[in-house]
Amino acid sequence: MSVNPVEVVKNTPLIEKHLELGAKMLPFAGYNMPISYSKIIEEHHAVRNSVGMFDVSHMGEFIVKGEGALDLVQKVTTNDASKLCVGDAQYSCMPNESGGIVDDLLVYCLGVNEYMLVVNASNIQKDWDWIQRFNTNGVEMKNISDQTALLAIQGPNTVKALQSLTDVDLSEMKYYTCVRGRFAGFDNVIISATGYTGSGGFEIYVANENAAAVWDAIMNAAAPYDIQPIGLGARDTLRLEMGYCLYGNDIDDSTSPLEAGLGWITKLKKDDFVNKAFLVQQKAEGLKRKLVGFEVLAKRPPRQGYTIVNAEGATIGSVTSGTKCPSVNKPVGMGYVQKEYAKSGTEIFIEVRGKQMPAVVVKLPFYKPS
Repeated sequence: MSVNPVEVVKNTPLIEKHLELGAKMLPFAGYNMPISYSKIIEEHHAVRNSVGMFDVSHMGEFIVKGEGALDLVQKVTTNDASKLCVGDAQYSCMPNESGGIVDDLLVYCLGVNEYMLVVNASNIQKDWDWIQRFNTNGVEMKNISDQTALLAIQGPNTVKALQSLTDVDLSEMKYYTCVRGRFAGFDNVIISATGYTGSGGFEIYVANENAAAVWDAIMNAAAPYDIQPIGLGARDTLRLEMGYCLYGNDIDDSTSPLEAGLGWITKLKKDDFVNKAFLVQQKAEGLKRKLVGFEVLAKRPPRQGYTIVNAEGATIGSVTSGTKCPSVNKPVGMGYVQKEYAKSGTEIFIEVRGKQMPAVVVKLPFYKPS
């Protein structure tokens, strides 16, 4: 008799806050996470119109520092980390050796020869092992994921909502920068401005033991702006409106960054990195499929895994993400299609239970912030 192993689901340091607020909790990437506190559509609009706060402490953080740190980061990522100055951040991905993506990530330059890599929760061990595989020169690495909480505060009123909590001039922080400073009475807090919603805002990296106090300080300081706690449900609709990829849906070990429209973070002219030759060849030969955005010309939203067909009913691809996006009030999705169907304006069909919903390929993003 075989016994299936029981998956251990972790809690973030803010679990009590979520339970007090009556959040709907579900396992996600090995963590017990808040999916919603009220209605997803209400949380979505709170971020678009004012300010909302996400607990994303499930994300992973690695410190890479010392001699050879930059060389290691350059080896395992596609973007050019040599362009980073202290206080810069960068979106990147780690290619595998078979043409796919190990993970997408953020690279922060915290100091001279000191980097923080922020990776997806479901890939923490996988990413750590992958980077260590190429750490042949003994570069110092530290996995601080289990000691670090992460709050994302997003929305057009974020600067005003948070400024009283820090001496850092948040209005002067440029997109994709970071700073270490004092926040909510705590030192050595990392504040960054990257965002995954398209509505602006900041990320706060703080020690686990201070997370609850920082959460309360933000909720109190931002109360005049009607700050709302936001779950992963609205996080998904917000990122999809912007056409941002989600690992495990739109990108994975089988999708090339070039196919996924991530050529802008794939610097083929930089020094050698993992599987660079494959990507150079793939670009030279031309892509066979591309990730596209599409609007469904029916009421039903598409879902991951739905088949995409042409007018003759032949399979041309599959849906990777889909929902009805609140800001545009349309069912939209993303998916991979054969290259000849990737041009904006192309008619495609989404197959659902034997029926075909008409759709049209559109240029991303679906939502354009004002």
